[in-house]
Formats: sequence, structure tokens, C-alpha cells
Amino acid sequence: MSRGSATLPVCPGIGGLLDGFDGLILDLWGVIHDGHNAYPDAAATLKAVQRSGRRAVMLSNAPRRAGELVRQLADFGIPEDLYHAVLSSGEAVYRELSAPTDAAFKALGRRLYHLGPPRDRNLFEDLEGYQEAPLETADFILNTGPWSFDETVADYEERLQAGAARRLPMVCANPDQVVIRAGRPVVCAGALARRYQELDGQVIYRGKPDPAIYAQCLDLLGLPAERVAVVGDAFETDVKGAQAAGLAAIWCTGGIHAAELGISHGTSPDPAKALALAERFDLWPLAAIPAFRW
Repeated sequence: MSRGSATLPVCPGIGGLLDGFDGLILDLWGVIHDGHNAYPDAAATLKAVQRSGRRAVMLSNAPRRAGELVRQLADFGIPEDLYHAVLSSGEAVYRELSAPTDAAFKALGRRLYHLGPPRDRNLFEDLEGYQEAPLETADFILNTGPWSFDETVADYEERLQAGAARRLPMVCANPDQVVIRAGRPVVCAGALARRYQELDGQVIYRGKPDPAIYAQCLDLLGLPAERVAVVGDAFETDVKGAQAAGLAAIWCTGGIHAAELGISHGTSPDPAKALALAERFDLWPLAAIPAFRW
């Protein structure tokens, strides 16, 4: 779809949308799984993608190493042989911390305050030269998101204000504001980072919608941008990132925007409501699908 079009095509699946594309960049949470289980059609659709001769790279704004996501997918019944590679925002942060190429990462100190749960400690535990420190003596904040799925941004207000008062830079390892876990919204690191910016704190993001992470996916696929389509559920990260990187986007409506559209996962949206959402964000996917299915 292009700006000014009268409709946003709503298609039953991706099978009829892939002419001219040799590779896919697939979001995980909201497309492949809901954070608790794989969606019913996910494995079969990945097999169909393979049978069609196409490659798929999984791209997630998860604040964890790629290997952790491979293991999680296997637990969900999505074996590694169904896709080409996995890249995560956490992996991108780990790479920059271990061998910084970005000036903002090069300027960070070596004492970090981890704002996040123990499950995300693999982002820094084996890095040489870094030391975990309390907020009062840290050089920067590594934000991987709330400790529990029930917490809100307000639960972190005191720590965010303390960090901003010390003018500590924050590295955000997951730009997502919220995800849907087993049908309910869960606050992510991006929401904490947004509040930190409201407090005049400096935030360094890695992950979608930054075009740089899509360039890494293209390198993994070995394909030019015009031969690759992105499948994602969130306008602010997946569709925005695809557009910024010059990639076509296929919008999966059964994820984060399902409640706004008045649907459940796998149910086709009202085309007028889908179009209204695209117009609101001023972002234009190639088409909408109710779920990742062929």
C-alpha cells in the first residue's frame, strides 16, 4: 500500500504476498509467539516459507542474547532448522558493549547499573572490563525492562529520577513500549526509557525501529532490501523500522494492535479500522494479515 491509497489490503496469509521477495524478517513476539506459546500456524508457515525457497531471519526487540531466543523458540516447538538466523536488540547491545563501534557506546564508562531482571544478565556477565555497580556510583544504566510482568513505569520512578539527576546515560536493550503476553499488555524497557527521556535523561537505543539492525538482518540473509519483506505486529517498531530501512512491511494485526481493532489473534480486522490505524501512524504496510499463516 502507498500513501493516499483508498484501502489497505487485508489478506488471509502471506502466501499470496511474496512474489518478488526472497527473504523475510520476522518479528517474534506478536507474530511467532505470544510470550507464552507459539501461535498455532507458526511452525507450519515457517515450513511453507522454506518449501517456497525463501529464507527467514527472526528479529526481536528482546533484551537477551540471540542464543537465549533460539532455546526459547525450541521450547515453543519452533526448532532451529525452520529459520536461517536470529538477531535481537539484546545481541546488538552485547556486541556494542564488547567491541564498540558507535561513539555513544565508546563514551560509556565501565561501571553499569542493571535496571532489569536477573534473566537478562547474560547481556553483560561475561564481558571483560565491566563492573556492576549501584546507581549511586555507576557510569551508565543498562535498561532491560521491569523485573516482573505486573510492574509499571511508576514502580521505577524513583530510580529513573535518581539516574537522571546524576545525568547517567541509559542503554535501552529493548525499544518496545509494551508487548502482549498471553493476551494481556506487559510494560517493556522502552517505556522506562521514554520516561527517562521525559526526565531529560540521555537514552541510547538498539533494536527496531533503528534501520541499522535491519541492515544486519540483510547481511545475514545475503539479500538486497528490495528482495526482503518484514512481517511484524507493531506500527511503532516493525512497520516504522521497515519503512525507514527501505523494506516492504506486512502487518500482522493479531498482535499488539488487536484490542484497538476489536479482534483476537487470527481474526481478520475490519478493513476500515485497519486503514484508520495506518493513517493515524502515517505508516503504510504492503498489506495486513490476521496471523502469520501461509
